[in-house]
Amino acid sequence: MSALNTSPARITARAHAGTVRPRALPVLIVLALGFVACAAAAASIGAAGIPLSRLPAALGLAASNADPALQARDALVLWSIRIPRILITAMVGAMLAVAGAIMQGLFRNPLADPALVGVSSGGAFAAATAIVITDSAWMAGLHLPQFELLPVAAFLGSLATTSILYRIASRNGRTSVAIFLLSGLAVAALANAGIGLLVFVADDRQLRDITFWMLGSFSGATWSKAAIIAPVTATVLLATTLVGRQLDVLVLGEAEAFHSGIHVQRLKTICIVLVSAMTGAAVAVAGVIGFVGIVVPHLLRLAVGPGHRLLLPASALFGAALVTGADTLARTLAAPAEVPIGVLTAAIGAPFFLAILLRQRATVLA
Repeated sequence: MSALNTSPARITARAHAGTVRPRALPVLIVLALGFVACAAAAASIGAAGIPLSRLPAALGLAASNADPALQARDALVLWSIRIPRILITAMVGAMLAVAGAIMQGLFRNPLADPALVGVSSGGAFAAATAIVITDSAWMAGLHLPQFELLPVAAFLGSLATTSILYRIASRNGRTSVAIFLLSGLAVAALANAGIGLLVFVADDRQLRDITFWMLGSFSGATWSKAAIIAPVTATVLLATTLVGRQLDVLVLGEAEAFHSGIHVQRLKTICIVLVSAMTGAAVAVAGVIGFVGIVVPHLLRLAVGPGHRLLLPASALFGAALVTGADTLARTLAAPAEVPIGVLTAAIGAPFFLAILLRQRATVLA
């Protein structure tokens, strides 16, 4: 037992925890304040602008001397449109960022991301299939609940995609990151081909819905959608607290993690289910939003280090702030029209991804 407790993984994990914990609270406070600032901006900025000075009154937190009709309008806009949208953007951003951090930790590669390796495409393909099937004439008599089926379909599609990728990339208990990433591109291509076929057979209404999933948007945010994904978000984010230390040890290698008492196969299974659940829920509500899962964890690793016990909650806060801010920008760039947030995150994230690749190239070819 003493040999196990003094293994290199234990020593590294303890030393790593010692360097991270003193900085954890200040980092989380700063990120939480950043999210509050982004949420305040999202609540204030829009077609019906609400100055920050009127926000407390609109929220019912303070009395106001403003015109009662204006105050009623502010409260209506805030509670009916903007607050549910802020809640959904925050939950989706947190889940995508944490899913990226877990996937990168599991495969020990900073380029792993649910959107890049086809997990999001698999969820979108399943959601698009549900849209076409539930809205088709020959299924009309069954009265299938499309809204309730979409999250389930997206989750199952993401889970199936992740499981396929894991099986392709794993052999004899070992997982090849290169094969995982390359097979992810192939699976994403297949999923996109399936979506293209569905677009070909879809009618106009189904086509609009499928386009919504592919481009990503929070325009349909409602309290009912927020209520549906809130339990999922709370459950998966709480579950991530159980895998942080194990992912830190896994960085040293699967053999070292096994000898340190980590059940590696069970950890992989838990991580795959968590990534699938978070990606599926995000796709079901907002469609495909790329690059959040690669940008957020990478920036945080540069700032606070690779320790997952801090990285995972920090990713949740930073992801929530980033997507909330990006959605505010998407609403205002071409007002009164709305830029699809998937287009915006891709335009910002793709150059960042290329920068990571160039940095990796410089390291490998040095």
